[in-house]
Amino acid sequence: MVLNTTIAMAPAVTPNDDVAVVFPPLPLKDWEPTKDTLHLYLQIIGKIRLKQMPHQNHWWHVTLYLTARGLTTGPIPYRFYTFQIDFDFISHQLIIETSLGTTETITLHNGLSVAQFYTSVFSALTALGIKVAILAKPYDNKCATPFADDHEHATYEPEQVTRYWRILAVIDGIMKEFSGRFYGKTCPVQLYWHHFDLVVTRFSGKALPIRPEASIVEKEAYSHEVISFGFWPGDEQVRFPAFYSYTFPSPHGLDEEPLLPREAAWVDSNGSPMALLKYDDMRTADNPKQVLLDFMESAYHAGASLAGWPVTELRSKPLEEHEV
Repeated sequence: MVLNTTIAMAPAVTPNDDVAVVFPPLPLKDWEPTKDTLHLYLQIIGKIRLKQMPHQNHWWHVTLYLTARGLTTGPIPYRFYTFQIDFDFISHQLIIETSLGTTETITLHNGLSVAQFYTSVFSALTALGIKVAILAKPYDNKCATPFADDHEHATYEPEQVTRYWRILAVIDGIMKEFSGRFYGKTCPVQLYWHHFDLVVTRFSGKALPIRPEASIVEKEAYSHEVISFGFWPGDEQVRFPAFYSYTFPSPHGLDEEPLLPREAAWVDSNGSPMALLKYDDMRTADNPKQVLLDFMESAYHAGASLAGWPVTELRSKPLEEHEV
């Protein structure tokens, strides 16, 4: 396959842009205790959103979103009003607000265990008159301890959380630019709290047969052809932060297709090829934004071309200035 040579170029990094500040190092081993605690905090808030939000296709109703200060659930309907839960990673607070004008705030600090966080969140909800019942244990996590009993995870280093979130904020913007190049169905750029990854997914529109043995999560997530792109900070199997892309179902020969940049590679993921680009290879490049856009474009064209997607029809034409 020949890569599309009309890939839109991102503005080059200027001498005034401090790339080391925009994309600082994020070695997993240095902040893993904080990451593990934060991940469980997010699962608690995510499960509240899962419980209360009306269903949306492909689990879009459960995710969290980037804000100028952290992460948010967005407005959640409750009875005749709404409430919203925000992580503020600048002031390091959890803020629960309602459309009635009431607010509860929880300070995020080192030593705040998952059990204490869980209790504080539901006490705050009760004070606001909100009653929500969740399955109060981690989902698909290396920790299986119920939230109310988890006193082990209590590391929250504010500067580590802020660093991670600021990296996410820049990646969120790049993913949104990439998302705008596609005319077809595309999910919002969103953070899935179960696996702790920031994701954007494209759909061909073609429905797939549902495997009888698939889990309820898989049946909804993979009801249609997808090409997905994501960033995650690493986990117990992958010990470094990285970007990834996969095509489902995976077409034959996918792992033989070229990827950009040259540091990107196809790796095995549960028996299927997944494109992988290490965060460190992106952030140390001369133009990190262009490198990430090229990676996503090359992974998309590899999967879409082999899977028979109408690539040309689904390409969004940029608007001219006089058109807006």
